[in-house]
Order: sequence, then C-alpha cells, then structure tokens
Amino acid sequence: MIMYKKKIAVSVGIVALALGNVALADYPERPIELIVPWSAGGGTDAVSRQLAEGLKEELGQPVNVVNRTGGGGIVGHTLIGSAQPDGYTIGMITGELGTYENMGLADVSHEDVTPVALINFDPASFTVSADSAWEDLDDALGDIQANAGTYTASGTGPGAPYHLAFSGFLDQQGIDPASVTLVPSEGAAPALQEVAGGGIDIVYSSLPETEAMRSSGRVRTLAVFADERIEAFPDVPTAKEVTGDSWSGGTWRGIAGPEGLPEDVVQTLAEATQSVYDSEEFKAFMANTGFGTVWRGPEAFGEFLIETDATNAPLINKLGLAQ
Repeated sequence: MIMYKKKIAVSVGIVALALGNVALADYPERPIELIVPWSAGGGTDAVSRQLAEGLKEELGQPVNVVNRTGGGGIVGHTLIGSAQPDGYTIGMITGELGTYENMGLADVSHEDVTPVALINFDPASFTVSADSAWEDLDDALGDIQANAGTYTASGTGPGAPYHLAFSGFLDQQGIDPASVTLVPSEGAAPALQEVAGGGIDIVYSSLPETEAMRSSGRVRTLAVFADERIEAFPDVPTAKEVTGDSWSGGTWRGIAGPEGLPEDVVQTLAEATQSVYDSEEFKAFMANTGFGTVWRGPEAFGEFLIETDATNAPLINKLGLAQ
C-alpha cells in the first residue's frame, strides 16, 4: 500500500512538472501589469501606454499601465524590483534608477531588476539665452573654466539624469562640475523661462523641451550630448563636434521585471517589445512626440545598466551628492 502511494506521488509530481512547463510555454495566460514610476500624462507614461497597446496585440493579453508614483520614482522602481518574478508584473524603468543607491536615497538599483529592453534615450542639450555672450560651446567652456563659481545651471533637481549628463560633460572637459552652481527646478519649462529672462545662465534638458522657445528666438542650444546630430534637430551640433571628445548623456526608458525573471519569460517579453518597437505606429509616435529611440535587448541593456551605474557613482561623489 505504501509503495502504491509513492508511485501516485511520483506520478502526480511528473504531471505537475509537465503542466508547469506547458504553462510557462503558454506565457502569458492572464493580463500583465506594467508599473510606471511616474505620473499619468508625463513622458514616461505616454511612452508606456503606447508600448502597452502594442504589447497587447503581440502577447494576446491586456497590458495594464499602473502609475505608482512617489519619492521621485523610488516607489515605482522599488515595486518593480520586489514583484513576484513570474512575468505578470513588469515595469518601465528610467534613468533615475541609476542614482538612488549612489545618492543614499533608497536601497534599489539595477541589481534588483531583470533587464528586458531599452527602447528610448533622450540626450541632454546645453541651452543658453538668445542674448548670451557665448556664441558657441567653446566660448562657454572657456568662460566657465576661467570663472569658477560664477555661472548657474538648471533643468532638474540635483542628481537627476540630465544633471549628471551636464556635470559629466564638464568633468570630461577638465572642469570641476561643482564649479557651476545648480539651481534646482521642477523641470525644463520653468528653467527655460529663467534662462530667457536672465535669471540663470544654462539649461540642460532634452531638445524637444527647448523647441518652442528656440523657435521663438528666446534661447539658443549650443550642443547636444549625443554621438550624432539628432535627425529632428539637424542645426544643433554635438559636443564632440566642438571638443573632439565623444560624450553621450541624458535620460532613458526601458522595460524590466523583478530580479529572477525566468529566461524564457524575458525572451518572450523582449521579442514582443522589439516587434512593437519596430512597428510603424510606434516609430511614428516616438518621432512625432520627440522621443529618441534606441534598441538594446536583455543582455545589452544589462551591460548598459552596469556601465551607467559605474559612471554615475564617482560623478555623484564629485558633486557632493553621495550619502
């Protein structure tokens, strides 16, 4: 009788294992939650919702965007990293993830997530008032270096991706990044108003954010921190064209799940995401809204996250933001 029970137990285990494999092969079998660490109506939310619509078609299941805000993105990123690693809770991680741990704000980093795909990169730009005495980036750098502590810059709060892109560029050029005084702002819009009015000297932000005031002749953008000129803004030179040194920095967005996400789930999500990324609908949306596109699959995205963290850590320390 005991032998018989053991045979039943073994048989049940084999069947359960087989069913488990079938279930995994059939992923997803129910709706997926896509956590967005930022508020509804913002850029990350817009990109996430566009992507979710495409993923719904590719995966055959609803992909529901859930905005979990708070703590400058800490709440949402923490929830993504701590979710059950079954593929039914994923998230849109952003450049801020590479700053929290280094700044002592939260114990969450790229090590807490499983990268799926990087889909967006928006390089920072260097913008000044239309009345600025600086005719080009070379003028600005020479003046900043000769007059440490004289000039001010704004566009975000301290340690945000665009701030780090700007500060990292100064550091690359042999200029102490702390020699330009940061004036924190709630984003590019108020900072651009300040620079146009003469209240500050420099704004670092994405190029699309400067477009309205550039078009009206109130500001001038001296350079963009990208490897090549941005197709939508062909008149703006790259920093490399002026300095001879390649510098790429800005903010980014990508899909990730919690740490420990099964490899086949990652592959399924990555393939679906790439199909959406390659679609005419997604490309048109990104182009029309001014978001930059870049593709990196799971492995390359993982390498990107490690490299970004390695770059951010010493820079955050130089800026006195490390805790």
